[in-house]
Formats: sequence, C-alpha cells, structure tokens
Amino acid sequence: MTATTADSPPPELRLRKRRGVELSLLVCAVLISVFGYVAVGFARDDAAPPDALAHSAGLGLLALVAHLAVRFRAPYADPLLLPIAVLLNGIGLVLLHRLDLSTPGERDAPAQLVWSTLGVALFIAVVVLLRDHRVLQRYAYLSVVAALLLMTVPIFFPAVNGARIWIRIDELSFQPGEFAKILLAVFFASYLAANHSALAYTGRRIWRLQLPTGRVLGPIVAIWLLSVLVLILERDLGTSLLFFGLFVILLYVATGRTGWIAVGLLLAGVGAVAVGWLEPHVHSRVQDWLDPFASINAGQGPDQLAQSLFAFAAGGMFGTGLGLGRSVLIGFAAKSDFILATAGEELGLIGLTAIILLYALLVARGYRTGLALRDPFGRLLAVGLASIVALQVFVIAGGVTGLIPLTGMAMPFLAQGGSSVVTNWVIVALLIRLSDSARRPRPETVETGVIAPTTVTLKPTEPGPSSPRSAPGGER
Repeated sequence: MTATTADSPPPELRLRKRRGVELSLLVCAVLISVFGYVAVGFARDDAAPPDALAHSAGLGLLALVAHLAVRFRAPYADPLLLPIAVLLNGIGLVLLHRLDLSTPGERDAPAQLVWSTLGVALFIAVVVLLRDHRVLQRYAYLSVVAALLLMTVPIFFPAVNGARIWIRIDELSFQPGEFAKILLAVFFASYLAANHSALAYTGRRIWRLQLPTGRVLGPIVAIWLLSVLVLILERDLGTSLLFFGLFVILLYVATGRTGWIAVGLLLAGVGAVAVGWLEPHVHSRVQDWLDPFASINAGQGPDQLAQSLFAFAAGGMFGTGLGLGRSVLIGFAAKSDFILATAGEELGLIGLTAIILLYALLVARGYRTGLALRDPFGRLLAVGLASIVALQVFVIAGGVTGLIPLTGMAMPFLAQGGSSVVTNWVIVALLIRLSDSARRPRPETVETGVIAPTTVTLKPTEPGPSSPRSAPGGER
C-alpha cells in the first residue's frame, strides 16, 4: 500500500520575478537624475539646459533597453541591482554636467554618456550571452594571464599625474587595470573554490588567532609580492590595495579562518609602509595626508586635499544646492578623484549619506546573492565582485575625506572615466546573472512551484519469532 508524507499538499510556492518592481524603480531613478540635471540649469542660468530633453531620453532609453535584457534573459535576477546602477550613473552625469559649466571648453558629461552607452551595451551582452556563470571557471588561468598583461602594459607608457596606469594614444586614453580587477576576481574565485580545503588547514594558534601553516602561505605571499610590484612600477596605491584586499577577503570567505585576515593586514601594512617611504610619488601623498594644510601654512595656498575638506565643510548638513558650490577650485581632479567632494558640498551630508547608502545596498545585494548560491565558485565570485565595489568606495571616500592617503582611483559610476564606468556596468551584469541563478527555481520543483510530495511504499513483514508482530519495514 502507499502513503504520502503529508495528508494535504503544501501551499503553492510561486517565486516572483519582480520585474515590475525593477521597472518602477528604474522610472524613479531616471526621474531623479533628470530632476538633478534640470536643477543645475536653473541654478546656473535660470533656465533648463537646452539638451535636457535629449539627455533625459538617452538615459531613459539606456535604462529601458537594459531592463528588457534582464526581463527576457535573467527574469529571476535581483530587482534592485539595475536601478541602483542607473541612479548612480545618472547622478554622476549630473555632477559632471555641473562641473562642465564651471570649466569652459570642457564637455565631459556628453562623453560620459557615450561611455555609459558602451557600458550598457556590454551589460546586455553579458546578460544575453552568459547563460551559466560556471562557464567562467574554465577560463581561470586565461583570466589571470590576461589580467597580468593588462596591468603590465601601462608601465611602458608615460606617467600621467605621477602614476603609470594609463595607455594614451593621441586623444584616446584607456585604463586597463579597471578590466583586470574583474579577471582577477574570476581567477581568485576559481582557485579558492578548488583549493579551499588545503587553505583552511591551520597551524599554530597565537592568542585568539589561528594562523595558516607555512606550507600554504605560498599563494598569499606571491599575491602580496605582485601587489607590491604593481605599487612600485605603476605608483598606483589604489590598484595595489584593491588587488591585495580582494584576495584576502575571498580567502577569508573561502576558509573562514581569521588567521588569513591577520596575515593579510600585516603584509599589507608592511608593503604600504615600505613603499610609502621609498617611492617619492606615494611618499608625497602620505605627507599630504599627514598634514593637509601644510601648503597653506607655507603661504602657497590650499592643495587638492585641503580644498576637498573645505568643500565638505561648506556643504554642511543640507548642502549649498546643485550648481551653487565651488568645488571646481580643487582643480583637474574635481571630476575624477574628488568628485565626491562636489556631492558633499552641493548635496550636503544628507545627500552624501544617501549616495553612500546606495553603494552599501549594491554591495549588500551582491553579498546576499553569494549566500544564496550553492556552488562555491559562484558564491566566491559574487562576494568578490561586490567587494570590488566596496573596496573602491572605501579607499576613495577615505582619501577625499582625509581618513587614508589619496589613491587616485575613480568613484564607481560617479567619476569621469570611460574605463571605470564600462567596467562597473560589467560587474553589475555579472551580479545580475549570478542573482538570477541564485533565485531561479530549483530543478526539483515542478512548474507550478509546488514541491512534489514524496511517495512511500509500506511493505508488511512476517511476524518474528520473538514478538507477535514486528514493526513494518519501510521501503522508499
């Protein structure tokens, strides 16, 4: 005879795709960006910008096309990732337009919109063509080779503002390190997913820390030496910190051992202190961080970091209003390294906090995707991609506020830079593909979303000699 595990079937479990929620949030994101763009025009010229309609249509069209790609190719993806990216990209276009008005002859906002279009095109390509994120695991070593080549090529080109991180050919500039960080995340996730058991083996315990054995320290020492080499040759503190920090975070996630965090912080500190004293460009940034008002005391006027601190102070709680600040006094880096100072001055502490919370929400949704995935590679890749954004925001916000030395990195989506905005759109596309895999119904569920009841066949047995009736044996 047969019986089921429950007298009545469980209630229907319909997994919502939430694409309508995503579309509603996208409309809000575009409207906020358009409102900011128009507000800058009224603050500066008492009229809406002449290209406001074209700008609004362009941004709205990009958001709609990206939404359609997600709706049809990744229907179960997280509904917050795309709206957050569109809103941050839109805010960046508003800030660049505002700074363009104070720097005659420069039109960086339209160029940034073109780069954003390219980024959305790559976003769509990743969402449409990459059907399974586990395919990337096959190309782990190819990824690390390509990443090393991308990081090495700028060394042979002239330094720009003291750092060798750019490839310039006539008027075209390209920062290959932006793409290298995605390739490194793929390699780290693949390597640690395959070797996490060996790396989790610990040796001595010092106080409350369990340190890894010397036999498994090879990978982290090699990565540390490579990050220091990048710091010395390219004079790029930001890329070095991002490179090494990403590996340490993924090591901790893969193994759960606090010893890796301790070793990572120790090696990062030793490398930063050594290069900070020996490399003149990095040393000058450390000196500016230790005394940001030294140039004022010397009668030479405020430098970039001092102007940034003045901009944050002038903004106060509610800001001076879009288009009414003076952060352009920072100089050529106002649109790149210090664009967060413009946001702090004109939007105030409240607006700046809202922007930081958008980044925090983007990172949190990436971590949540990692927790929901079952395969180790996907879990580590999601955490790694989200950590890239988190590390960038931390080192940039920390640099422009005087918390840590300046690094020269670009704020994701906000700052001027085609390589940066394109790379960040690819990161969002990968997170959407990963979240679709995490939220998609499991193969063991039926189309209606109801888990099929388990059927049990009960087979009676002959009574044993020691008891009048033996317990029935179950056979599934």
